[in-house]
Amino acid sequence: MDKADVEKIAHLARLAIDQKDIARYARDLSNILDLVKQMEKVETNEVIPMSHPLDATQRLRPDEITETNQREHFQKNAPLVDTGLYLVPKVIE
Repeated sequence: MDKADVEKIAHLARLAIDQKDIARYARDLSNILDLVKQMEKVETNEVIPMSHPLDATQRLRPDEITETNQREHFQKNAPLVDTGLYLVPKVIE
């Protein structure tokens, strides 16, 4: 990656960078791209995808109803209701 590449990326990303930092950005971006090339060579066909690197389980609360049904109470405040449904103005023709 050279100076022109870094300047083009900065322009596309709408980033202002100092001219003195361009060489460092070019080196860092080149290192990142080299790492990606190395990772592409790794054989992963036998690797099972996982959602988390640790074998952890999520602590979940019991799925219990904790509130009473207040549907009729809330629908009293609605401007238009029909057979338990809220009626709203048509927005798509």
